[in-house]
Amino acid sequence: MKELSEELIIKHSKRKSIIDKITGFFFLFVALICACIIVFTIVFIIVKGISAFTNTYIDSNGNPYKQSFWGFISGMSYTVTNYGALFLLINTIYIVFLSSIISIPVSILTAIFIVRIAPKSIGAIFQTGIEMLASIPSVIFGLFGMGVICPFVNDIATSFGLQTSGGLSVLSGAIVLALMSIPTITLITITSIKSVSNSYIQGSLALGATNSETNFRVVLKGAISGIISGIILGLGRALGEATAVSLVIGNSFAGPNFNPFGIGSTLTSTMMQGIGESVGLNYDIRFSLGILLMFVIVLVNLILNYVKNKITNPYKKSGVLLTFCKNGVIYIKAYFNKSKDNKDEILDKDKEENNISKIENKEDRKDENR
Repeated sequence: MKELSEELIIKHSKRKSIIDKITGFFFLFVALICACIIVFTIVFIIVKGISAFTNTYIDSNGNPYKQSFWGFISGMSYTVTNYGALFLLINTIYIVFLSSIISIPVSILTAIFIVRIAPKSIGAIFQTGIEMLASIPSVIFGLFGMGVICPFVNDIATSFGLQTSGGLSVLSGAIVLALMSIPTITLITITSIKSVSNSYIQGSLALGATNSETNFRVVLKGAISGIISGIILGLGRALGEATAVSLVIGNSFAGPNFNPFGIGSTLTSTMMQGIGESVGLNYDIRFSLGILLMFVIVLVNLILNYVKNKITNPYKKSGVLLTFCKNGVIYIKAYFNKSKDNKDEILDKDKEENNISKIENKEDRKDENR
């Protein structure tokens, strides 16, 4: 009986190990599919974007031409056969910056109110409303912007004696992006604030701090890592939004425009505009804009993650990428200063040899005197 029970246990354990291996391989297969889709998408966009500068195109008069890479990077206008992206990049960063000025304070203060100030029943109602706001499609935000925000901005401009294109402006685009970013930042900030240990809060209150001082000096500091993560996701959505922005910004073809009441354009709105009718270079160049947009998003994420790491753990060593860059700079400096260093080493060796010879001469003289 004991031998049979041991055999059954061994068979059962083997069966479990086989099931675990199959499950592990299945999860690995799914993860590889997701990773391959991401890699394929990035490679496809890069290949199509680079082809815009390598292919030869025919204009309306039948003359061949090529798109200049430098003209694309430094261009201040977006026209046929002369596609410039620098002003689009500047406009994109400017509009996202304006939207972040609105969305970040509103999101943080809303999260503090829901978690720390409002009664639980009212806080739950507000949180449910924010969750519903996060699920609204971007085109709905765009239509809301056209029907409500654009007339509102137009009225503000008129009251100051300024003109707008019916409210289509940079400010309208920034407000729409802020409305779309607020739910994401708020929900993640709520989760971060709830994760702050209650002992810190009680300790602050016991030391005589008011509720406001505790909320801003203890709670927010304890939740800063999650708050910055929410900001990263919110800015990522703002940078990648196209539909809502294209409906309210006006879509200009030259810039940059820093007038909040003037029309503008972003990388995403330009990529989306007229893509169904575009052919040739007008189609391929949109993938080049996509490469530029991906670069901006990655750069913003790296900068914000670096800031988050410095705030949460100021004594932590630099990351792999930053260490690699620092080592590269050191190597380049050493390479260019190689000849100078060699000269210094030769001079030092000469000095050492001269000193040694002087010491030997002194010792020889002492021996002769003896």
